[in-house]
Amino acid sequence: MQPMHQIPARGGIDYDESPFLAIWEVTQSCDLACKHCRAAAQPIPHPDELTHAEGLALIDQIADLHIPIFVFTGGDPLKRKDLFELISYAAGKNVQVAITPSATPLLTREQIFKLKEAGVVRLGISLDGSTPEIHDAFRGLAGAWARTVQAIEWANEAGIPIQVHTTVSRHNVHDLDNLCNLFEKLAIVMWNVFFLVPVGRGQLDDLLSGDEFEEVFGKIYELSRRANFQIKTTEAMHYRRYLLQHNLEERKMRHGHGHPAAHAAHYEPGTPTADAESRNHAWATRRVNDGKGFVFISHVGNVYPSGFLPIHAGNIRETLLAEIYRNALIFKALRDTARLEGKCGACEYKQICGGSRARAYALTGDPLAQEPCCIYQPKNWDPELEQKAEAFRHPLPTAPLVTL
Repeated sequence: MQPMHQIPARGGIDYDESPFLAIWEVTQSCDLACKHCRAAAQPIPHPDELTHAEGLALIDQIADLHIPIFVFTGGDPLKRKDLFELISYAAGKNVQVAITPSATPLLTREQIFKLKEAGVVRLGISLDGSTPEIHDAFRGLAGAWARTVQAIEWANEAGIPIQVHTTVSRHNVHDLDNLCNLFEKLAIVMWNVFFLVPVGRGQLDDLLSGDEFEEVFGKIYELSRRANFQIKTTEAMHYRRYLLQHNLEERKMRHGHGHPAAHAAHYEPGTPTADAESRNHAWATRRVNDGKGFVFISHVGNVYPSGFLPIHAGNIRETLLAEIYRNALIFKALRDTARLEGKCGACEYKQICGGSRARAYALTGDPLAQEPCCIYQPKNWDPELEQKAEAFRHPLPTAPLVTL
C-alpha cells in the first residue's frame, strides 16, 4: 500500500460526487484539555458513539467511494478499544488510513508499532511550540511537548511518515522559525499549518487579523523555500491566492519559474510538485474546501462539511454517506462558488480559494459570507455597492443570514 505522500495525482476526482478527504472522529474521548479543541473532548466515550459494526459499515462506504485519504481522529483515537481492528479492516479494503492520536501516556512505542502493523500509512500529531513552555500551556498538560517529540522519534523508528499539525494563533505566531528548525531535526514529511477557527474551545481573542494572516503567509512562503519537508495550510484557503500572486511577481522580476508551491495549485491535495530542482516538494491544495472535496463524520455519525463547520447535513445511521455528500443542501451550496457573498463572491481567485467557510460561519453565522481574515481586494470589488446590496439582502436585524 502506498504511503500518503506517494499517492499519485487524482485530477479526475469530481468533488460533486466524491470527496478527496474524509475524516472520522472515532471517539470524542480524550485525556487532554487543549486550549482550542474543536471537539470539546471529554475523558469518557459518548454512550452513543458509532458501534464496531457501524464503523465497519462506514469503512465499506469509504472504500466504495474510493476516497484517497481517510483519517481517524478524535478526541484521542487510542481511547477507542476496537481501533486496531478498524484500521486492519480498512487496510484490507485498500483504504489508506492516517491517524491523529493525542500525546498522552497511551501513545507508547508499542502502540505506534501496532499502528504500523495494523496498516496506518501516516501519523499526524500536534506540536504547537518549539519549547515545552509554549506547547504545554496550549495543550493543558505538563510534559506534553516531551511526549510528542518522543512519539515522533518512535514513529520514525517504526517507519510511519509523520505529519505535524500546528495551530497558529497569537500564542505562538512568533515561534514559526524555531518550529521549522525543530521539525527539520525530527525528520517529518509534512508540516500542516492550521489557522484558527474559533469554535469549540477556540478563542476569538487568539484569532489573527487579516494583515497578520498575510504576514504568516509570507513566513510560510519563506520557510517552504528551504525546509526539507512539505508545508501545507489548513483553513487558510487564501494562501493559494498568495502563492499564485507571488509566483507571478517572481516570474516578472526574474523571468524564472517562481515558487514551486504555486505550481502545485494545479495538483490535488497531497500531490508533490514536479519541480525536481526544489528540496522542498511543497504541497498545495487545489479547490478543496469545507464540503467541497472534504467531509467529516462525527463520533455519533453526524456528517458535516468539516469538523469546524457544525452544520448538520445528515447521519450515516439513517442515510448513506454518498447520498449526504452529494445531495445535502449545505454541501451543494458550499460547492457552488456562485453563491459566495461579499468579496469572496467577486474574487477572481474563488475557484481555487473560496475562503474558509468554517471561519465565515464562526464569525458571522453565514457559511457563504466572505472570508473574515482576508485583506485582498478583488479587481471587480466595489465596497460601497456591496454595502448597499447587503442592506437590501438583510433589511431586518433578525433576518436569517443564509437559507440553505
